[in-house]
Amino acid sequence: MKKISMSQIDSLFKAIAQNEALYIPTDKGDIAEFAKYEDGMTLTEKYNTNRSAKDFFFPQTENLYDIRMNGLKLEIKDTRKECEDFVVFGVRGCDVRAFDILDRVFLVDPIDTYYKNRRSHATIISLACNRPEETCFCNAFGIDASDPNGDITAWKHGDTIYMDAKTEKGEALIAKLGAVLEDADSAPVEEVKSAVKTVMSKLPLANTSFEGMKQNDLLTHFKNEKWAQLSESCIGCGTCTFVCPTCQCYDIREFDTGNGVKKFRCWDSCMYSDFTKMAHGNPRTSQLERFRQRFMHKLVYYPDNNDGIFGCVGCGRCIAKCPISMNIVKVEKALEVEA
Repeated sequence: MKKISMSQIDSLFKAIAQNEALYIPTDKGDIAEFAKYEDGMTLTEKYNTNRSAKDFFFPQTENLYDIRMNGLKLEIKDTRKECEDFVVFGVRGCDVRAFDILDRVFLVDPIDTYYKNRRSHATIISLACNRPEETCFCNAFGIDASDPNGDITAWKHGDTIYMDAKTEKGEALIAKLGAVLEDADSAPVEEVKSAVKTVMSKLPLANTSFEGMKQNDLLTHFKNEKWAQLSESCIGCGTCTFVCPTCQCYDIREFDTGNGVKKFRCWDSCMYSDFTKMAHGNPRTSQLERFRQRFMHKLVYYPDNNDGIFGCVGCGRCIAKCPISMNIVKVEKALEVEA
């Protein structure tokens, strides 16, 4: 166990940034976002970032390759560059769990080498949640906000940050930072864990459970008559999918530069009317079908194919951001399935 005073946190950040790119959550107006560390940048006091840390491995837009015509010859240029080593500080437990969910999509055959390239070069320093928001329900998925996973786990106790390496990557980084970190006793960390668990137990969504979704088969959920009522107010804006740390849908498009073609990948949303549009037509023509697809994927399809693991981590972003106040908790409760 190591520690550093908050008054010396810049020394820690500078020491990391000397050898690797460092990203921290910092305030940008009224919201917090991850940004590359620069001298004078301060750590946000907000509990979570507006967008998740998913962007580091699965960016909203990325160029895949370029295509050019050289006479009658077609040339394809791989535009990828080997990713630099980087560190992400302050990732909350919900977002760390989201990485595991994405790994089960992008790191299975056929492996997404773009995702793998970034994932293998990252070191994650997670940060326990001292003040979880009322929209948080990560405990419903077995996530311990007081002791999140990561290569290094950090806790804030008073004006001190405590850090403990959990992986070989974490141990290697701690070893490099020996000059700025001090040895520490674990007692203050245990105090933080206890306090966080007490707060979590008192949150409005503390008793939320999705285990009841496993009680009925797929068709029973699919044919539930309540989907019509639930989807009626949805405007199909896709906000929930863009702030979600586990959504992985994307589209691949081409852009004519006038001197060739760029093939790029960008996020897509199952809530959009053209998401399933193909040459022969569109199998999901109604908002009901698209709305149902999103929640069935999180709560039924993904668990059925991934050892019962739900495709949600309870970060609460969809609760906070949905313009019509619809979210995955309301859906589960409306379906009236009890564990």
